[in-house]
Amino acid sequence: MNPDQFAPRRRWRVAVVGAGYFSQFHLQAWAGMPDVDIVGLCDTDPARADALGQRFGIPERFTQAQSMLDACAPDLVDVVLPPAHQADVLEAVVKRRLSAICQKPFGTSFQQAADFAAAATDAGSLLVVHENFRFMPWFREAHRFIHSGELGTLHGVSFRLRPGDGQGADAYLNRQPYFQTMPRLLVVETAIHFIDCFRYLAGEVVAVYARLRRLNPVIRGEDAALITFEFSNGASGLFDGNRLNDHVADNPRRTMGEMWLEGSNGVLRLDGDARLWWKPHHGHEMRHAYPGAGIDGFGGGACAALQRHVIDCLANGSQPENTACAYLDNLRLQEAVYQSHQTGRRVDLADFKPAPAEPADHPLFPPPLQKETLCATTPP
Repeated sequence: MNPDQFAPRRRWRVAVVGAGYFSQFHLQAWAGMPDVDIVGLCDTDPARADALGQRFGIPERFTQAQSMLDACAPDLVDVVLPPAHQADVLEAVVKRRLSAICQKPFGTSFQQAADFAAAATDAGSLLVVHENFRFMPWFREAHRFIHSGELGTLHGVSFRLRPGDGQGADAYLNRQPYFQTMPRLLVVETAIHFIDCFRYLAGEVVAVYARLRRLNPVIRGEDAALITFEFSNGASGLFDGNRLNDHVADNPRRTMGEMWLEGSNGVLRLDGDARLWWKPHHGHEMRHAYPGAGIDGFGGGACAALQRHVIDCLANGSQPENTACAYLDNLRLQEAVYQSHQTGRRVDLADFKPAPAEPADHPLFPPPLQKETLCATTPP
């Protein structure tokens, strides 16, 4: 008998900063972990903090992050804020040498993200980016399938993104209204997930070529993209995305699109209902069962899987995936995508250095149409 099996497990104290739309998924994940206590919730809007605090039974609510950190003494801080509001909180976290998870987009620019990562490293603080798509069960199984050799030699990965939530003058307003005014939208908010997943599945990228478009005229940034990837192992990748059209799925936002992995032994396909299909070369396509296929909630429980991963790494002293320093490779690739669009050229990553400027300093498109203009010019 192992005497340690009856020893009490350490409880982890987690404080959450931000009570916006996506915080509910973080809090739901934390609340489902038996060894985690949510010791505080902070938002500059006390009504939002009170609403989520009551929903998840969090008695301690704050309007200032620094006050919460001092009062609650957390082991881990979960920063669920948009980029423009991350700096002060992360500075307070690093100053106290605490561990943290930070939502993406991570920083307002590549340089700010690099500064965050360096500050955490210098302080000896663990800082992880909440890049959760790679923790979706279908991507975890695709990774296993590739690296077990079942796919054979991988030579192609493609994803067709069609969540269908970006049409019309009211696009995003009921969920994340700031999407409309972001100077860069689709790549920063959505394609970055697939940049990370493509690297997770196929390895390092050596070159990219991209064409970005704005299809909805009321949006400030891009909402459509074609991006090609060249991988160091010779494989190629294609991201074909827009947020206006939907795809065949009971819930178009469950997978947000469809994926194809092509290898020497056949093709593994993800459909819009999170089912994987395996077609061996010259064989018939068949359903491929995998763990977690039926998990409900955002991304098949991706938030819970990422957050559990970080807690487990803290407990055993191992290095988690997507630390801030490691995540800079994704952001460098993101900047290369924008550079390719602006120059109309393929970008070789070996020679590429991101510009230090803020994204707003380099608008991609003319100012968006005002809703009044759109209504006046759009036929009934």
